[in-house]
Amino acid sequence: MTLSDMVALAFDNLRRTKLRTSLTTLGVVIGIGALTSMVSFGTGMQRNITDAFKQNDLFTSMFVTSRPIDLEKIASGEPGEMAEMFKGPVSSLTDSTVLALRAVDGVEIAFPEISFPVKVRIDSNVTTTTLRALPAAMGQFKPYDHPTFGSFFTDDSAQSVVISWDVLKDLKLLVSDRKHPASAEPGDTSGLRAVEADSVLGHPIQVVSVVLDPSRMAGSMLGLLRPAGPPVREVSTTFNVVGILKRTSPFSEDEMRGGILAPLRSAEAIPRLGFSSVFDLLGGRVERGAYSTIYVRVKRIGDAQIVRERIEKMGLHVFSFADQLKEIRRGFLVVDAILGAIGTIALVVAALGIANTMVMSILERTREIGIMKAIGGSEGEIKMIFFVEAAVIGVLGALLGLLLGWGVTRAANLVVNMKLLPEGEQAINLFYFPIWLILGAIGFAILVSLAAGLYPAFRAARIDPVEALRHD
Repeated sequence: MTLSDMVALAFDNLRRTKLRTSLTTLGVVIGIGALTSMVSFGTGMQRNITDAFKQNDLFTSMFVTSRPIDLEKIASGEPGEMAEMFKGPVSSLTDSTVLALRAVDGVEIAFPEISFPVKVRIDSNVTTTTLRALPAAMGQFKPYDHPTFGSFFTDDSAQSVVISWDVLKDLKLLVSDRKHPASAEPGDTSGLRAVEADSVLGHPIQVVSVVLDPSRMAGSMLGLLRPAGPPVREVSTTFNVVGILKRTSPFSEDEMRGGILAPLRSAEAIPRLGFSSVFDLLGGRVERGAYSTIYVRVKRIGDAQIVRERIEKMGLHVFSFADQLKEIRRGFLVVDAILGAIGTIALVVAALGIANTMVMSILERTREIGIMKAIGGSEGEIKMIFFVEAAVIGVLGALLGLLLGWGVTRAANLVVNMKLLPEGEQAINLFYFPIWLILGAIGFAILVSLAAGLYPAFRAARIDPVEALRHD
């Protein structure tokens, strides 16, 4: 008996028991559908976070501090713990440190991390955000190389800023153009004034910072009955808007890069309270003219670890978002394993159905098996027939199961986005079907099916032809 004869015979046997074969295959379909949809959820979430890191070029970014950062205290989120997130004595980084870091082989750019809260005013609308100082050279890197509207500033001393699209929404302005019409914007746009991007670009904007007022401080310290007011006052600085950045991923927040970006030298000249970034507030005051954090960007992702080691040899400490991504991936491996285990349970139940179907088939075809052995059929050929039947159920169940899993995930994704889009959030794809998941699901289904058909195949091969021919 040739291989083609055995395959044809196996298909003929499956056709004769259509209902039983269909129900058995349905079990495999449900098992594969559950397995792939669950695993695709874990891989989809991991892909979304990884893409957000890539879009913001966080894999090549690191922050240098003079003291180590206790990540466990940061993760705790408790105010008392956050206030003590820096270990070791208070020390500062200076301009000479920045120059030394720029000289490290593999470093693309290094500059002091300066960010502080400000009020932003356009016309009569005011909102609060974070101003971050960046050198003009950052305009060649993601996500600043291609702003949604306009361009990045080209001079470190220019009175120009790049503002985020969300901050403009807080200012009651819905920016659009022909490529990004306001009518296509998700979320509630009531109360917002739709404006063309060109009308915002080049428009003056007021950046309001807070400074100490010595005269009011003196009045308060002298214990006057009616001091002049709080010991601070607001100072307004005028800039021109040259670019607008819009979020490209629901996992990338404007707060990570600042709601408004200003040239490095221009930002340093803005009067403000004596701190250069939020790290100063959490870790203690630094000396005037010094910094608590320096941003470093490496030339290639592969240089990150080498550069890190070189910086640490200088007695400095490095915080990298890539380190956090490793922890996130490790966590996703656990989640994927749990989700995969749950889906596998359904597939194991389906395997029991396959075994039951094969055993019932043996009982019904005992005489037929006896005849095949009596006319010269070998045990190996008998096994092959049952293995082919099990494999066909596995392949068919895997393909239909993948289709079921894809359909379920599309429906779930649609429901989630129906909730997110009206709230102004970006559309998100929670599920991802990589090629390894598709091929793995098919291979796993075939393997489970063959394992389920193993006992029935050996049982059929051991049937005594004489006893089988006597079987009714």
